[in-house]
Amino acid sequence: MSALLVPSSSSSPARRPRNGDETPRTTPRNRDATPRTTSRNRDTTLRTITTETYRAFLASSAGRALGAGFLQCPSWADVKEGWSSQLLGWGPDPEAGELTGVALVLLRQFPGTRKYFAYLPEGPVADWSDSDLDAWLVPLLEHLRRTGAFAVRIGPSPAHRRWSAARLKPLTGPGRRLADVLATEVDPLGTAVAERLRARGWRRCGGDATGENDGADGGDAQPRHVFQVPLAGRTTEDLWSGLNQEWRRNVRRARKEGVEVVVGSAADLPEFCRLLALTERRDGFRLGRSLAYYERQHAALNAEEPGRMKLYLARHQGEILAAHTMITVGRRAWYQTGASADHRREVRPSNALQWRMLLDAHALGADVYDMRGVPSTLDPSERAYGLLRWKLGTGGQVVETSGEWERPLDGSANRALHRAFQAYLKHR
Repeated sequence: MSALLVPSSSSSPARRPRNGDETPRTTPRNRDATPRTTSRNRDTTLRTITTETYRAFLASSAGRALGAGFLQCPSWADVKEGWSSQLLGWGPDPEAGELTGVALVLLRQFPGTRKYFAYLPEGPVADWSDSDLDAWLVPLLEHLRRTGAFAVRIGPSPAHRRWSAARLKPLTGPGRRLADVLATEVDPLGTAVAERLRARGWRRCGGDATGENDGADGGDAQPRHVFQVPLAGRTTEDLWSGLNQEWRRNVRRARKEGVEVVVGSAADLPEFCRLLALTERRDGFRLGRSLAYYERQHAALNAEEPGRMKLYLARHQGEILAAHTMITVGRRAWYQTGASADHRREVRPSNALQWRMLLDAHALGADVYDMRGVPSTLDPSERAYGLLRWKLGTGGQVVETSGEWERPLDGSANRALHRAFQAYLKHR
């Protein structure tokens, strides 16, 4: 039985460093070369690179410093059906592994054409503090144009604004939204990146306002607002004291009621999907993901690195009442998807799961535990607010990311196709 560990007054266990070494896969992707492109200040060579080279960079100290997310891992291309992909790298000598950045590019063919929409989810993995974005952005766009892309969407990594749970909790109310609350922190890099992209013809998907960006009507495909619990430099006692009273009470209740938390296997994915369907009906949302999708994801991510994706199960009296997935890459961990039954909710299985996942992320040496998307509403009367309220109880912070940015590639035909593609997405 897993411990629903509630810290005692004794010192917390030491955090184990995460092993950055990864065993590369042997299947290479496209090796076609892209010519050297000269920016104003330096030469940058961009090439398609092998999976081994890509993963070696992510595992290197330089790669880890860039903080790649799981959507930029090579394995993610194996999860996405209906998309082709390329692995790109740029630097002094990409083929020799001398890299300064990489990108997983997903390519979706526009029906009836030989042209592609290029999507870099939460990427590229680059040094966004580099004031000369053109040094690597121009070669990237030129390569994609030659590949046949008519438009590109990217997701820069710098955050824009942050709101602490302590700041938001007393400022909820009718009609209120995140935009109505002064941020705890504004990241100057996020602001600078937005200005530089805008000056180069990029448009922020979903607009610049702080609102509900759920990917509809040309909005962000990935959540604009996420919830993160900082872990770096904190003990398990710090994490426990960071929970609000309701969360601590619920975790204790789960332990008292005998809720058992275990890590499941691929064989438990059908039960996870059954609970997910119940959750979608109860909470009024639809992910549109099948059992096959989660089986493919579990297999692909764990083939890339064993334990990269874990399925956590909360059992009570022999029955699985809740199941959550967690993904880890480098020094980051994500709570991706959660599901729970409609009955016996009083034993608090979801709180038990999250506390165990927080502890495991901390023990792995993660610097941050990302609970993924939250709505921007602060109005308790809105149904969506319940998700934000639940995550606020962990004592973390809402982070407004830089969002996703999109632009057509040069040429009137590409611009026309981009407009047609946007219309297609709205009405499909």
